[in-house]
Amino acid sequence: MNDNEERPVTIIIGRVRRAKNAPWDGVHLLLTAPDDETAVRLALTALTREGYVEAELDQIGDMEGEPDEEPHMSAYQGALEGEVSIVMVKDER
Repeated sequence: MNDNEERPVTIIIGRVRRAKNAPWDGVHLLLTAPDDETAVRLALTALTREGYVEAELDQIGDMEGEPDEEPHMSAYQGALEGEVSIVMVKDER
């Protein structure tokens, strides 16, 4: 990838909680980063800023195009603009 190409949006799927004994909440994080290690570091920093004390990140990968439904569509746009977008989802475990 050269410097003129847009970086793909990375999605990280996991679970978070605001206190050690609190229930887990499902989360999707959308962001752009040069590599997976940087993506994880940026995601954890964003979660800490939002008050989450614990996170389990299960999957990471590049999105294959823009989502067509909210809230992921807005999160995708935020990621393209340099934000770490946090989308809370139902944890299906």
